[in-house]
Amino acid sequence: MSLPTTPQGWAIRLTKILSLHQAAHGLPRFPIDVAALAQDFSRQVFPDAPITIVKGLLLSKGVEGMLMPHPSGSGEWGIVYNETIRSPGRRNFTLAHELGHYLLHRQTNPGGLECTSRNMADWDEARNRIEAEANTFASYLLMPLDDFREQSKGRIIDIDVMTELADRYAVSLTAAILKWMTITNKRAMIVVGKEGFIDWAWSSEPLLRSRIYYAARQSVIPLPPASLAAQEVDGDTGRHGHRHPAGVWLGSEPVHEMTVFSPGNDQMTISLLLYPDQAPSRWEMAELEEEATLDTVDKFMGGGAG
Repeated sequence: MSLPTTPQGWAIRLTKILSLHQAAHGLPRFPIDVAALAQDFSRQVFPDAPITIVKGLLLSKGVEGMLMPHPSGSGEWGIVYNETIRSPGRRNFTLAHELGHYLLHRQTNPGGLECTSRNMADWDEARNRIEAEANTFASYLLMPLDDFREQSKGRIIDIDVMTELADRYAVSLTAAILKWMTITNKRAMIVVGKEGFIDWAWSSEPLLRSRIYYAARQSVIPLPPASLAAQEVDGDTGRHGHRHPAGVWLGSEPVHEMTVFSPGNDQMTISLLLYPDQAPSRWEMAELEEEATLDTVDKFMGGGAG
């Protein structure tokens, strides 16, 4: 049987094997034990280059994980995560990401690969092909499309639903949101903030068609001052969210923002932004822009009169 050549193909191959194994032994389907899978599968399929080490190591700050060849030159490989990562979901996704590198990229990268937190958010193949492929593999392996669709079908998407999905698949909240955003017909965006600035953001395809996205990797962009992410609101307020008027977030439409605050000292925020399902027409956009202009003029004139 020929081996797959795409991230989706590899994930589907492993998913079929896991499904048969778990059904035969009466095991739960989720979450997936990536460490055991990586070692067992690699020994059977690649006996000359198996994965023999799966563990946490103290890596440099900002490094999430690594695919590394055994220094002895034996042909063995290791996949590791940064042991400072406290979230089990982030650790699991990192291991799956590195397994994707092993299956797809080890032959073209014999010295191994080092992956940062930014790489874990690289889903754009045009920008970083191998990191996007590793993320796609991890996403399809840990959150198979048929099950993910079934779990999210017909539900009102909010942070609680995304947290439930993250727990089901033992992935990070960010990974669950990104997975949903690759399949949704909603106009949505995820924004990750650090220390008051947008670290990175990702728009769903329907929102991209409206040309609404942040190029946070190319420029320094502060979080909007009126956003929940920029304010010290309590956790419940952040999770339940707030419907902002047009102009707080990018675009000329009202936006429902739901935000989770990191419990640590890194001042990280994860915001899920939901835009109206229907993008405004050209005429509506022109009216909104005219109203905004008039509002600015009114404020200016009022300030001058005082």
